[in-house]
Amino acid sequence: MSVSNPTLITFVIYIAAMVLIGFMAYRSTNNLSDYILGGRSLGSVVTALSAGASDMSGWLLMGLPGAIYMSGLSESWIAIGLIVGAYLNWLFVAGRLRVQTEHNGDALTLPDYFSSRFEDKSGLLRIISAVVILVFFTIYCASGIVAGARLFESTFGMSYETALWAGAAATIAYTFVGGFLAVSWTDTVQATLMIFALILTPIIVLLATGGVDTTFLAIEAKNPDNFNMLKNTTFIGIISLMGWGLGYFGQPHILARFMAADSVKSIAKARRISMTWMILCLGGTVAVGFFGIAYFSAHPEVAGPVNENHERVFIELAKLLFNPWIAGVLLSAILAAVMSTLSCQLLVCSSALTEDFYKTFLRKNASQVELVWVGRLMVLLVALIAIAMAANPENRVLGLVSYAWAGFGAAFGPVVLISVIWKGMTRNGALAGILVGAITVIVWKHFELLGLYEIIPGFIFASLAIYFVSKMGAPTAGMVERFDAAEKDYNLNK
Repeated sequence: MSVSNPTLITFVIYIAAMVLIGFMAYRSTNNLSDYILGGRSLGSVVTALSAGASDMSGWLLMGLPGAIYMSGLSESWIAIGLIVGAYLNWLFVAGRLRVQTEHNGDALTLPDYFSSRFEDKSGLLRIISAVVILVFFTIYCASGIVAGARLFESTFGMSYETALWAGAAATIAYTFVGGFLAVSWTDTVQATLMIFALILTPIIVLLATGGVDTTFLAIEAKNPDNFNMLKNTTFIGIISLMGWGLGYFGQPHILARFMAADSVKSIAKARRISMTWMILCLGGTVAVGFFGIAYFSAHPEVAGPVNENHERVFIELAKLLFNPWIAGVLLSAILAAVMSTLSCQLLVCSSALTEDFYKTFLRKNASQVELVWVGRLMVLLVALIAIAMAANPENRVLGLVSYAWAGFGAAFGPVVLISVIWKGMTRNGALAGILVGAITVIVWKHFELLGLYEIIPGFIFASLAIYFVSKMGAPTAGMVERFDAAEKDYNLNK
């Protein structure tokens, strides 16, 4: 690995810029609200792009293009499901959650919101939801660290152990120092880099393969079924892929962006920006994998690395078709996707430990400075546990991402969605929803029933549990009063 390697230099400049943003955010971080939610100061552009970037991990530039390259357009159902789910989340949850968290004790985290919204004096809701977050997100963080390590390993020929620390160090540094503002500002830069890479790359691949007609003929010659969206699919298979969209309602790192918006007025504009970004990125991702079929059919002599690991299709196209400096920028987009998601997950874990355990149960009267530093130490602690989990490259951590997504989607999704649209929901209903959703996912995954993605039954059963258990009791007058005040605030300002 040469120091003059343009890709290495590009990576170093990019990482240095992210850490610099972290130190800039440090100067604006004065209390726990600043560290966890940026003082609820995010404008529409930052809200939109940070929500998108925190959602789309390395899967966007590695997993999905690889799946399209191997199987054709039949793998694109998941992208359709994600777009629909994200839009509905922006439409029904974003603005309402922003005002509901403010009216319910100015809640900084999801467990904090559940506890205040349902007047849970026992602390049971807070503890159970914080534990769910810590378990699933530590696994999520480990998967992000593995993805970053794989990128450094394949790009620079590093050993896996060295790549593990190289990939994680910068993300830990700017999250540790700058908290939520650093994460959101860097997400905005990273989202810009990702969309640049995913618009430019398919255009250049298309030109390299002789234009649209030639490319489509080459793809058809390879296998006519590449164009068939129903190839090797079943009704349950399509529903399972589309079902990924249900996960959005319960992802703490995405919901935190809604809670941090400067006002409800910003949400509508943020929704339009975020959905445009998402559609262009997912369209570009599908195009990279699809056009890659034509390119590597025409150039079998360079197809070895992609045939060995189809998830390398974007990496190999960037290396083959671009000047090394431009390739370095494009490959930095993969690092951006990994870092943006990992940093959000680290911060959500830190928030749960600091706000929902340390402040609530150990140090109720802790100063703001103390809480910020505890938050920073928790980022470090979670990161070290995640690195330890990722240390063995044989660990199938990445395979657990769909499990974690389903876990959050089923345990939190119905509770969040119903809590912002139905004032009749009770504390016992919320508790039943979280437990039924999480247990259904675990049981369904274990027995692999019907071949159906576990988030779908989990979401349905949790929603039914919330409704029927809530109907057995009634919300308190205070809960109804706060709900009505928040709903009125939302309708006046949306």
